[in-house]
Amino acid sequence: FAAMTPQLFINYRLKTVEHMNWRTLGYKACNTFVDDLFAFIITMPLMHRLSTLRDDVIFFVFLYQLYLYPMDKTRCIDGSASSDAVNDKKEK
Repeated sequence: FAAMTPQLFINYRLKTVEHMNWRTLGYKACNTFVDDLFAFIITMPLMHRLSTLRDDVIFFVFLYQLYLYPMDKTRCIDGSASSDAVNDKKEK
């Protein structure tokens, strides 16, 4: 998740999460959960255990942005027109 922090800034600037890669977010969430689980089961230094929590903070910020910025279904993705916009043009 630390590598995905630029995505947090992009989401903030665009005020949307429409362009987020959900598959990557799902894989990283599973990886973070397993990492946290093993970090607290296996004996290791305290600093390493605390460093696993930084990914959790970024994950919760992603979840907060998902809640804060709902997906805009009318927004065109990759320059293509949405079906509603095309239907509106046909009716006129």
